[in-house]
Amino acid sequence: MTMQLTPYVFFEGNAREAIRFYEEVLDAEILFCQTLGEGPDNPDHPLPAEMKEKIAHAVLKVGDTELMIADAFPGQPLREGNQVNICITVNTTERAQQLYDALKQNGHVGIPLEETHFSPAYALVTDRFGVTFQIFTRKK
Repeated sequence: MTMQLTPYVFFEGNAREAIRFYEEVLDAEILFCQTLGEGPDNPDHPLPAEMKEKIAHAVLKVGDTELMIADAFPGQPLREGNQVNICITVNTTERAQQLYDALKQNGHVGIPLEETHFSPAYALVTDRFGVTFQIFTRKK
């Protein structure tokens, strides 16, 4: 039996924008995407019209990994924090620099991209959506 861990990131109404950003920055491919409005109606809990276009569930393929994304459901408040980090492993310092430069735009740098004892280029950066990424470059 195999086990797979998949990061699942929730957004406060801007998941669609985050998906477009990750397509551009991480070369992500959308494998699946469904809006709340595409799901079944529940007459006991009608969905407000403004929520119908929000993302209920999306799966992105990034390299060999899948990333799941959704907007927080109405009435379930989102708590931002560092509970979810996504480690991006690359083979070159050039690719690490590209990712770092893109992810830090309107975000926050926790650890600037630098050589460490365990990586020729490592950084910790939180993007503009509040998602924290570790950028790790393999040693050759």
